Amino acid sequence: MRFSRISGIAAVGFATTIVGANLIMAPAGMPVTGAGIDEVNAFFGANGHIVGLGTALTPLAWVLATVFGAGAVAVMWTSERARGEAWSLVGFTGLILQNATFAGVSAGRLALARTAPADPGATPALWAWHDAVFTLNGTFLAIALVGLSMAGLRTKLIRPWHGVLGFVAAALQLTSACLAFVIMRAEGPLGLIGLTGWLLWVVWIVLYGVRLIRAT
Repeated sequence: MRFSRISGIAAVGFATTIVGANLIMAPAGMPVTGAGIDEVNAFFGANGHIVGLGTALTPLAWVLATVFGAGAVAVMWTSERARGEAWSLVGFTGLILQNATFAGVSAGRLALARTAPADPGATPALWAWHDAVFTLNGTFLAIALVGLSMAGLRTKLIRPWHGVLGFVAAALQLTSACLAFVIMRAEGPLGLIGLTGWLLWVVWIVLYGVRLIRAT
């Protein structure tokens, strides 16, 4: 099987995995960014097993994202290098950085699930860390979206509307990251900026995976 096909399958698998993790935790009442400490303590104190199950999927997601990014670079690098460009490497770097950053998010959730039942006094600092890293991660998603969208457009791997979708998602993610301090202070409509960007990111990466699967 061609590596481009493997990387495309990995992209679809990545999207499925992260959506699956959210479908595990969201119905249980996973607090949103800026949620109050009492709500956070109540959730993590009662749902440690749910958090553990949801975060168990994230290492697989990081592996799949890496394979996807590597495959995208492999498909487009020759054409890019001939033009003296490296947009695919910019995008791949964004994927690696978001993997590392989201490891911090997952670590924060596991720490909260471990400490909230016995030491709720630790929750404010851990939740603040979680919210800050979670929101700032939009920066690296934006880098991945812009880099791989530019590379895909320049090499004609993706269609213009697909590239525009990536740029819109990137703008929303970067805006959310820039507003991190405001968003993490309290629940509010500004949190929808990042959520909308994230949903577009999921659609974008699935479509990118399909293009890689079909690439010759």
